[in-house]
Amino acid sequence: MSEAEFQRKIKHEIYNDHFQNYKRHNIPKAQLVIADIPYNIGVNAYGSNPQWYDGGDNKNGESALAGKEFFDTDKDFRISEFLHFCSRMLKPEDKKKTGVAPCMIVFCAFDQQMEIIEKAKEHGFMNYINLVFVKNFSAQVLKANMRVVGNCEYGLILYRDKLPKFNNNGKMVFNAMDWPRDNESEKIHPTQKPVQLLKRLIGLFTDEGDVVIDPCCGSGSTIVAAHHSNRSAYGFEIKKNFHKSANEWLEREKSQMTLF
Repeated sequence: MSEAEFQRKIKHEIYNDHFQNYKRHNIPKAQLVIADIPYNIGVNAYGSNPQWYDGGDNKNGESALAGKEFFDTDKDFRISEFLHFCSRMLKPEDKKKTGVAPCMIVFCAFDQQMEIIEKAKEHGFMNYINLVFVKNFSAQVLKANMRVVGNCEYGLILYRDKLPKFNNNGKMVFNAMDWPRDNESEKIHPTQKPVQLLKRLIGLFTDEGDVVIDPCCGSGSTIVAAHHSNRSAYGFEIKKNFHKSANEWLEREKSQMTLF
């Protein structure tokens, strides 16, 4: 296959739709699902962020964001429905081959992990590896008065029976990973993940030409990362404003690459 033919096979789509409606879009099954699911924290969304207070300082009193949600789905996200979607849209395991199985990566709140692990088993994901993403900064409020502040985010690798495809030239990967700051991408979504981190995860668990799905697409950073990694990618985002901004970002990235 020529390079031009290969590039024509690479597809990137972000649908303004709920992932439960995936059948209408006829998308291919994925080697990797990446999802930053809602943490179901509701009106406490900014509880660990200085923006809860005016100017980020509690001495100034609460800001307009105090007691507000990030978005109105961040209180009743149904994990079982999400896992059902993932079980349907991940490629089946090849029983005769090793090192080619698919997997999913779920960013989640610390206290969501055990619920996800147990419910994942009901949908065929019998194995997991926990992930810790370490930042060199903390956004927690009142940190001047705290002895220990949070600088980590959490996630899970979920897979069925066989260890997933793994690309790291025979080297180990520690489950505590650095969280790179993304100062280049415009900020679209309040829980947006760094493109460089997503590119690393996509590179570890997929090959060029593989399919990546993000059922909770948000800013579209997963789709942008897949685009830069020569993977096809499909995302779902139910909020019209996020969907519009994500598509605009993706199109800008595509146009910039065609210039060089």
